[in-house]
Amino acid sequence: MSHPDPVSPMRRVDVTALLDTLLQPARFSDVAENGLQVEGTDTIERVVCGVTANLALIDAAIDVGAHAIVVHHGLVWGGGIRRLDGWLKTRVQRLLQAGINLYAYHLPLDAHPDVGNNVGLARALGVTDVVPFGRYKGQPIGCAGAFLPSLTLPQLVDRARQDVVGHANGISAFGDANRPLRSVGLCSGGAPDLLHEAIGLGLDVYVTGEVTEYVKAVAEESGTAFVALGHHATERFGPRALAATLRTSGLDARFIDIDNPA
Repeated sequence: MSHPDPVSPMRRVDVTALLDTLLQPARFSDVAENGLQVEGTDTIERVVCGVTANLALIDAAIDVGAHAIVVHHGLVWGGGIRRLDGWLKTRVQRLLQAGINLYAYHLPLDAHPDVGNNVGLARALGVTDVVPFGRYKGQPIGCAGAFLPSLTLPQLVDRARQDVVGHANGISAFGDANRPLRSVGLCSGGAPDLLHEAIGLGLDVYVTGEVTEYVKAVAEESGTAFVALGHHATERFGPRALAATLRTSGLDARFIDIDNPA
């Protein structure tokens, strides 16, 4: 019979140090401000991990009595907060009223080799021999590997529908339906432009979250297939794995998924 990990409250400064040590945000040149974005209570015991700090996730965290939220998409990006009104004011106000700390880790949670979005996506799709791939500002964010045995494009879509997305809606796939796919590059979220890196490396298929107009023709003409599974769907892996890791550190941590088909 399994037993839950023992729960012990931690000071906010110690939780911040724990997250920063694990995810190492200082290594990344990012479009987001990584780390603690909204300060709440000094003591943290219950943590909610999720993809995006939207109002639905904040309210779900309040409902379970969370002291902190850790997300991939936070509230403070490279330009900072220029105006605190409307929907953004409502989110921040809700956090402050509840005394909830908000942490956000963007690229650090994409790239982490154990709890990252991309390594989680690779595991879900059955990718082996995983190595870094997908450079953003000179730093690898995604990963590449192999399908053993190889798959066809329809087989890959079917696997993704079952193990990543949970439905067929919103999946975009372009390329030769009959060609065996062995080598694969992956980068979660909105990275359709990395198709060009996959082509340059001679990969058989590139998997990401978002699709854009030019990729259909480029995939068909280059021979490197392209698959988009949804931004949100491909970025649930990191927050889910992070919650499991935080539980081993004595925090009551859980992943809450606010469904988003985009």
